[in-house]
Formats: sequence, C-alpha cells, structure tokens
Amino acid sequence: MANFAKPDVPRFSVDVYQNEYLPEGGREVNAIVTVTATGGGTIGKGPGAAAAGRRPSAAVAVMVDCSGSMDYPPTKMRHARDATAAAVDTLRDGTHFAVIGGTHVATEVYPGGGRLAVAGPATREEAKRALRRLGAGGGTAIGTWLRLADRLLASADVTLRHGVLLTDGRNEHESPDDLRAALDACAGRFTCDARGVGTDWEVKEVTAIASALLGTADIVADPAGLAADFTRMMETAMGKEVADVALRVWTPVGTAIRFVKQVAPAVEDLTGRRTEAGPRAGDYPTGSWGDESRDYHLCVEVPPAGLGREMLAARVSLVVPGPDGTAQNLGAQGLVRAVWTDDMTASTAISPQVAHYTGQAELAQVIKQGLDLRKVGDFDGATAKLGRAVQLASASGNADTAKLLAKVVDVVDAATGTVRLKTRVAEADEMTLETRSTKTVRVKK
Repeated sequence: MANFAKPDVPRFSVDVYQNEYLPEGGREVNAIVTVTATGGGTIGKGPGAAAAGRRPSAAVAVMVDCSGSMDYPPTKMRHARDATAAAVDTLRDGTHFAVIGGTHVATEVYPGGGRLAVAGPATREEAKRALRRLGAGGGTAIGTWLRLADRLLASADVTLRHGVLLTDGRNEHESPDDLRAALDACAGRFTCDARGVGTDWEVKEVTAIASALLGTADIVADPAGLAADFTRMMETAMGKEVADVALRVWTPVGTAIRFVKQVAPAVEDLTGRRTEAGPRAGDYPTGSWGDESRDYHLCVEVPPAGLGREMLAARVSLVVPGPDGTAQNLGAQGLVRAVWTDDMTASTAISPQVAHYTGQAELAQVIKQGLDLRKVGDFDGATAKLGRAVQLASASGNADTAKLLAKVVDVVDAATGTVRLKTRVAEADEMTLETRSTKTVRVKK
C-alpha cells in the first residue's frame, strides 16, 4: 500500500484483498481494491465558509423540472422551489452556481446571460427571489438541460463541476438517442446527481443519467422530502476536494482485463469506460472524491504457468489530470499477484472480500431481472429471481435491500430464498427497490 498527500487535499491509499493462489493451469485472478481518501481540508461547508486556499473552487448547476406535470399536485412545484432554495443555501461562499428550468427547452432561471453567479449572501437571496417565479408548463427534454448545464459549468475556471437534476416524468420530448448523445457529450466534464420525484418518471432514465455522469440516483416519492434530500446532496458536493480521479490499471504482456467494477458503495461497471494510458495501461474514471472509501472488483486473465511460478498480474494506481493535461500520479499503488500451487486448500479458497462483492453484484442483477419479469407478467421467473435476491441480501447482511424486497415479496424463508410475490405492490415501493438495487454494504471485517 502507498499513499499521496498534499496540504488540504485527501491522502489516498490503496489496499488489495485477494487469494493469489491458482491451481496448475489456472488463469483467472480476482481482487478487491479498496481506495480510501482521508485527511482533506477541514473548513466548514455552507454559507460563510472560506472560499479560497482551503477548499477547491467549484461550480454547481441545479436543473429543476418545470414541465406541466410538476403542477399535479400543485404542491410538487412548491416543494421543488423550496428544495432548490435549500440547495442554494448550502452552497459554500465563492462557489459558482446557476439554476436551470427544464421543460422541452432549457431556460436560465438565475443568474442568466450565459454566466454563473458567485455564492454569497446577496446572490443567494437573488436566486431565491428568482425561484419564486418558477412555474410549471411544457414538456420534458432532459438532454437540453444537461447541455445547458455543461455550457454554464464550462464557463468557470474551477476545479470541480457538479450538477443536480430533478425530474418528475419521462423524457418524452426528445429521442433516447438525443439523451444518450447529450450524456456522451457531458461525460467527464461534470458529475451529476439525479433524482426522480413522485412515481411517474422512468427509473432506467434517471439511473442512466447518474451512471453516465458518475453521480448518485434516488427516488423522492413524497415531494415533501425534496428539501432535505437536496441539502444532503449539496453538502456532499461541497465536501468533494479532488476531481477527475481515475483508477489506472497496468497489466503485463499476455494478460487481459476481464472487468473493472465499482462494488461499493454501489455497483457500477467501469469496464467499457477504459481510456488507453500508454503501453498495457488503461484509466477507469471514478469522478470526484472527498473523505471517503470505495471498493473495486478487478478480474484479470493471466497466461497459464507451471507450479511454483508467480507473477504480477496487475498494478493499480490513481491519477488525476495535471496542469499541462498529462496525468499526475497520486502515488497510491496496489499490486495484484498470481501464484501457481498444487495446494488444493490454498488454490480453491475464495477471498472473503471477492465472495462478498460477487454476491452483491449478483444481488443487483437479480433484483433488476426479477422486477423486469414481474412487469411483463412472468411471475414464476420473477419469483425465482427475487427469491434469490432475498437469499443474497440475507446472507450478506444487506438489511436495507432486504427491507425493500419485503415490500415486493412475502418472505417465507430468507436463507433458502423461498418467497411469494405480493399481489399488490405500491408503485413507489417497486420503484424504490429498482432505483436502489445497486447500493451495496461493505464486507464484514
């Protein structure tokens, strides 16, 4: 394990958990890589916190759905205005920010003129006055909201760029290809948390936005909970201190990366996001970091070797863009090894960390499969998949997911995964389970 430290930014460390022993001819190496950032700046968040020198500069764009459906019931729009005001109040002094109203077009609500405001007592009050004029009417074209947010955020010379997106409906006024093109254009330029309010929005759309832009996705079924959720989101955003961190994986000649997945705090497959970084090395984006820890599952295929041989299967490090555009190594490094042995006990043992997160990834997968089968009327298939999900949640101690599953199925025996589908399920409960299906619990130490 190695680490990197600089005044007022987190110190990064890398730990590798694996069973490095393979049987003769064995080729697959699995490891859990834990990345931890600790000891960043300690100044306060929110109004009055110092802006210069201690925390990195930041820009935030809040995108608020103002489509016609936000008026049903009328309290939904009021709660959205209140939540956006709470987010503005949580901004650190000196943060650049803008508020965007989203319908079938994107409108600058505050400050306007293609620019960003700088958070302070006066601009916060101006923004909240502008929010009072927000009304509902029009359609939904989320790609236009994201593209405007990108243009505004890019106008500021800052270290961190972040978006918050709220929607209550489906993206009906642009094609899926338009939204995908917007996400592709914005990926790597800013991170974005996405929230669906009520139950008339599409889970796969909201989670796809958060996934593409390396943010979080969640449901706020009751609009009255928006202000608290927006406050928590903005506090987290204000705690980020390093942007555009990438996991760099180097492998020797003859090896191949099977996959790289984030497995905690949520499952996110990064395999297809690799960018080449020199001979036999590739970078996998992880977004912005504050004081936090995340786990990644790395699977490498190595060339077969004889008994007693050993090799370095992969070297994992962390990099960020340097001032000149080249990658700057953060100094934290972890090594993944392969050792061939005829000791069957050693070579057949599964690392507890690898076993745990393999189960957590399967849990996320079978929940989604089960809910999809339930929607198309394949109740036997849905019962089997959701029963397996109950079994995995119970075995891993994922109590939050177990509680969500219990609102969709009646659990007869959690240990064996014996369940019955409930005949009536609240739409909010089903959407909550689907939205949060990728959230994981850390491995028990």
